[in-house]
Amino acid sequence: MSTLSPTAKIILGFLRYGPRSGYDIKQSVEISTRFFWGASFGQIYPELRRLEKASLVEVESEGGRGRKVYRLTTAGKRTVDDWLRDDSALFQYRDEGLLRLFFSDLTDPEAALDNVRRMREWREESVAFFRSQIEPIAQEDVEFGYRFTLRALEFGIAWLEAQAEWLERLEHELTAR
Repeated sequence: MSTLSPTAKIILGFLRYGPRSGYDIKQSVEISTRFFWGASFGQIYPELRRLEKASLVEVESEGGRGRKVYRLTTAGKRTVDDWLRDDSALFQYRDEGLLRLFFSDLTDPEAALDNVRRMREWREESVAFFRSQIEPIAQEDVEFGYRFTLRALEFGIAWLEAQAEWLERLEHELTAR
């Protein structure tokens, strides 16, 4: 499904759970996928219009202030199911801190150490946030039968904890010099 943008995949995925407005989709992104794949209002609304033109979504209802609630069409459901089974997707990870670390030989040691420290702190703070704010929501999802939202969260926490540990070791190495 290479013709789907990342934002389209997010929208279709959330609509597969049930009808939502663009605002509802953004709210769902904010407590879940934004930690590994975000989507802004400026991406969501134009993509909803494209998906509607492609007959993958349709307006279920319109409320006040032009608020539209969208649902997947049969073709949209097939598209999301095909995408979930597609084996052509590539892993993409973007981390500006890691990019800065890569080029840290071009700066002074104190700047490199500061970058490593901030990278570690961000990961530790994120883990604490996920455990206190996101994990309870993911536990509720399990009660509704959506167990893989919790699995994705567990993966993210484990990955961040491993990164924080590695960065801590690097931080100690850099301060020992």
